[in-house]
Amino acid sequence: MIREVFSDESEKVLDPQVASGGLVGWAGEPAVMHAAHQHDDLELNLVADGGTMLYLFGGVPVEVGPGCLAAFWAAVPHQLVANSATRAHWIYVPFETFLGWGLPDQLVTRLLSGVPLVSAPAAATPTDPSHFTQWAADLASAEVERRQIALLEVQARVRRLALGTVGQPVRQYSGADPTLRQVVAMVRHIAEHFREPLTIADIAAAVRLHSNYAMPQFRKVMHMTIGDYLVRRRLAEARRLLVTTDLPIERVATRSGFGSISRFYTAFTTTCGMPPAAFRRHHDPVS
Repeated sequence: MIREVFSDESEKVLDPQVASGGLVGWAGEPAVMHAAHQHDDLELNLVADGGTMLYLFGGVPVEVGPGCLAAFWAAVPHQLVANSATRAHWIYVPFETFLGWGLPDQLVTRLLSGVPLVSAPAAATPTDPSHFTQWAADLASAEVERRQIALLEVQARVRRLALGTVGQPVRQYSGADPTLRQVVAMVRHIAEHFREPLTIADIAAAVRLHSNYAMPQFRKVMHMTIGDYLVRRRLAEARRLLVTTDLPIERVATRSGFGSISRFYTAFTTTCGMPPAAFRRHHDPVS
């Protein structure tokens, strides 16, 4: 059973920045997050011991069970909202490095669309924990060759993960906790409708709640307002469109759900640390 805990200790893992976390690996006990987490990397998670990690990932509840491996583009807001795993491994690969791997288009498209890869429990690989431990040590090494070997092996593991997961549906959570279930339903509604004009009342009504009740329930789990989460989800889509298309900035704003161009520029620059056009140039492999 997942331990549905909302602990202040989780603040130690928060990082509200969209900037890359850098090429790094580590292991430890997962902590429930008090806010959605974003960074511009390919992130790999491996549950080594204990039970299950439950993420809200871009609005979709995703379970990563014992022995399972997950890979996703971490610029999409993701939040660990429940956990019974006692040890997990993490690897961050900067976005530019990930793009430079030349992975199959179907795999890149899935990841950049905000859909994680998660291995099935039956596909758990016994050697993964030792490999992740080795990769973390190699990535922390001052020896360039060790770091390069680790990167090659991580890339190969992602490709192997994709063989068994691309095209498969994402396993979703259907737990019994009423607050978590209501918030998951609101987050899913946002994920499905963020491109449209949405009000807090609309989101609450979609799960048959009054907004005055929905707002504190949402904050209890997500540790942010419904409005702030909606803006984060729209910004995640804007970053994806800036990287994967040549749409004009104005079209990116409207297709991401922003009704005001000026509001889009303000929100994007405040969150990402640079205007949309600069973000696009920064992630253009030929620039």
